[in-house]
Amino acid sequence: QVQLVESGGGLVQAGGSLRLSCAASGILFRAYAMGWYRQAPGEQRELVASITRGGSTNYADSAKGRFTISRDNAKNTVWLQMNNLKPEEASIYYCHIENWGDYWGQGTQVTVSS
Repeated sequence: QVQLVESGGGLVQAGGSLRLSCAASGILFRAYAMGWYRQAPGEQRELVASITRGGSTNYADSAKGRFTISRDNAKNTVWLQMNNLKPEEASIYYCHIENWGDYWGQGTQVTVSS
């Protein structure tokens, strides 16, 4: 079955960096665009960044210049490098298969202290 497993979250000070990973299984990974989303308590889930199967990227305005999404189709993995994190970006971060089904991982918690 389809599985998405996120990792790499944690506690970081404002201005710090984290690299999130999402390992996918049960799908032909290279055939799908992938996205990273986040959801803070009481808020709607929002797109942070996405990457097409060909490697083209798209970012939320708030992420541009600080976050980088990348993928390795041989490893069935997509990453989100987050630099200069802000306290308001503390959320659970999820990866998602774009435009196919409704599969989500369990998420990884990112906490940013001020």
